[in-house]
Amino acid sequence: MSRRHLPLLALLLVALPATGRLPDPEIVGVFDGDPMYAVLLLDAIPAISEPTFVSGEEADRQMQSAEPVLGLEIAGDTRAYSLWQLDAHEIVNDTVGGREIAATW
Repeated sequence: MSRRHLPLLALLLVALPATGRLPDPEIVGVFDGDPMYAVLLLDAIPAISEPTFVSGEEADRQMQSAEPVLGLEIAGDTRAYSLWQLDAHEIVNDTVGGREIAATW
């Protein structure tokens, strides 16, 4: 087994209930006759609601040159959200160019 699989396995082992099996997912609605399931608990993935940013020079020191970002520009106001941080949070609530936005990944 490669090392890159170990964190996921550890997470799954911690997440299992004492019974050793996962509970059946909750049906939260029906869409065109098909059930929609809740696969995560509400707020299981915390959004970033008050993001802080660094200068471009500081980002150059912290990030790889080819590290992917989600970029956004509204009314001359720019943002770059690191995708490795969005992998853990999936949503950033922010205000860009005077507009409230939700950057998702």
